[in-house]
Amino acid sequence: MKDSNFLKEHNGRLMWHPMTSPKDSVDNPPKIITGSGGVSITDIDGHTVVDGVGGLWNVNLGYSCQPVKDAMAAQLDKLPYYSTFRGTSNDVAIELSFELSEFFEPDGMSRAFFTSGGSDSVETALRLARQYHKLRGEAGRTKFLSLKKGYHGTHIGGASVNGNANFRTAYEPLLPGCYHIPAPYTYRNPFNETDPEKLAHLCVQALEDEIAFQGAGTIAAMIMEPILGAGGVIPPHKSFAPMVQDICNRNGILLITDEVITAYGRTGAWSGARLWGIQPDMMCTAKAITNGYFPFGALMLGHRVVDVFEDNPAAKIGHGYTYSGHPVGAAAALACLKETKRLNVIENAAARGTQLFEGAQALMAKHNIIGDVRGGHGLMTALEMVSDRAAKTPIDAGTAQIVQETAYQNGAMVRISGPNLILSPPLVLTETDANIILSALDAGFTAAA
Repeated sequence: MKDSNFLKEHNGRLMWHPMTSPKDSVDNPPKIITGSGGVSITDIDGHTVVDGVGGLWNVNLGYSCQPVKDAMAAQLDKLPYYSTFRGTSNDVAIELSFELSEFFEPDGMSRAFFTSGGSDSVETALRLARQYHKLRGEAGRTKFLSLKKGYHGTHIGGASVNGNANFRTAYEPLLPGCYHIPAPYTYRNPFNETDPEKLAHLCVQALEDEIAFQGAGTIAAMIMEPILGAGGVIPPHKSFAPMVQDICNRNGILLITDEVITAYGRTGAWSGARLWGIQPDMMCTAKAITNGYFPFGALMLGHRVVDVFEDNPAAKIGHGYTYSGHPVGAAAALACLKETKRLNVIENAAARGTQLFEGAQALMAKHNIIGDVRGGHGLMTALEMVSDRAAKTPIDAGTAQIVQETAYQNGAMVRISGPNLILSPPLVLTETDANIILSALDAGFTAAA
């Protein structure tokens, strides 16, 4: 391995980083993370902090989950790769499909299509939604509905249903036929409505209006996150998702839940669908399926889709990835799922999530830089920063950077996305770890005042 001087010299210069400009990576060199353990990470200078980001929403079981590492190592010795394209399969992918069908049975899911990650799972869902309607003789159903502020990955299809201009404008024109509904975001919405239940009904009315305008017979699917994640941790009122499902069912529109973040326990429930008591037609998963140790995902499929595709010679799926059902990824997922259930992480996610949410609310009472705190459902919390609380003026990037850097120097890695400071730590976080994060945030907000 190259020495630290070499790495620092070349940091940000030869590798283009996601979600920033090449110039920014040179002007503000990224932290070089070289080690990890438990729920902490260590940089090249030996500075260790609690990881309040959980990798990127995905290291649910922390960095020392030995059963997953052992499963991957054993699989590399046995069968490091083989394709699952027509004509071949592998034992661990078959076993994983069985385990996932049992795990997601309460959500109405019974089949799996394996992918390389979240963006791939979303792309697969959008494609199969269109194919589903063609197989049923409704080829005119090609459009997609989604929520503003929603995030669905970075492929052209995912970017098209994304509800944030940051992931869209530089790459337009995108996929035609994608329409966006106001999100149930009480802090900022076009209705100026702060009551969550009333706002849920207003957003649902907007959905029904858009369906009527487009024509239900032209719409393939509605895709949404059960709790909007990257858009700033926006939990809807509990009435919202059931109303959306009812509208989709009445109009013959497939409902896809994007659970790349919310599946496998992050919300304090095993899935976002289960949190709200709904059963979607498809469920996109990835991230925590392997604890972030291997790029892997699974699109889970419900009975309505299964019934149309199975025992149907016309239902050839002309789609897939080189690494669909990768045996090392499948082995990691099997071990991860077993450990996730053994630890029953939903209990700790709920307890520590409440601790962080209430701690963030206490910080809001202390610091005027915090305009809104959102969370309360497991380990998903966001603090929206403002320069003027009364006017809800978003904070400038420079001040946000001061908060992030000061928090890092005081013991916690946190994530800044626009004006939002987002917390998504591992689900095995302890009470002490959570207190370190809150103390570090307190120092960050104090420094930015």
